[in-house]
Amino acid sequence: MATDAPPPSTTEQSLPSTEHYVEVQESAEFGELRRSYRSFAFPLTVAFSVWYFIYVLLSNYAGDFMGTKLFGNINVALVLGLAQFLTTFLIAWWYARHAAAKLDPKAEAIKSRMEGDA
Repeated sequence: MATDAPPPSTTEQSLPSTEHYVEVQESAEFGELRRSYRSFAFPLTVAFSVWYFIYVLLSNYAGDFMGTKLFGNINVALVLGLAQFLTTFLIAWWYARHAAAKLDPKAEAIKSRMEGDA
């Protein structure tokens, strides 16, 4: 049976060694990249989780409050539920901006140096 797979390349790009990966992982530059990511992602994850659990707890234990009509058939529960979606999209947008401005340039510099040294 014939296949249409191309023949293996003879000019295969060499990859960095395991020791090189470990060296980069232990570098101050990589540590700074990791700190930048964690200092942004972890607090937002905690804040959103708390906000979500407050919503769930209010839905379970504060039915009268959540059922309070704000206008027409719109109640507190609906507004807070829609706010969950809004905050999810805002956090995703904020993270994308943060990553593009702060994380991606650092990661690209590390990647370029590793590929250049390989």
